[in-house]
Amino acid sequence: MAKSEYGADEIIHLDFDEGDGFDCGIIGVFDVDGTDYIALEALDESGDIYLYGYREREDGEFDLLDIEDQATFDRVAEEFDSLMDEPL
Repeated sequence: MAKSEYGADEIIHLDFDEGDGFDCGIIGVFDVDGTDYIALEALDESGDIYLYGYREREDGEFDLLDIEDQATFDRVAEEFDSLMDEPL
C-alpha cells in the first residue's frame, strides 16, 4: 500500500540499533494462542511485512516485542498469511 492509504494514526516509525529506520503502516493486530501480534508494512519501495509481539500499555501507547523463537515466528507468520487470505 502507499503511504497515503494509511491514516496518520496508522503509521509508525521503526528505529533500529544501527541508526536506520523507516515508516510502516499498521496492517493490524491479531491473536495467536492468546498472545497479541502486530503486522506492519514498510512504506518504502520494498513493501516488506514485519511481525512483532504487541503489548498495549496503560497509557494507551504500545510496545513492539521481538519474536525470538523461530517456531513461534513461523506460527505467527502462518496465522497472518491465513488472515490475509480471508475474503473481506
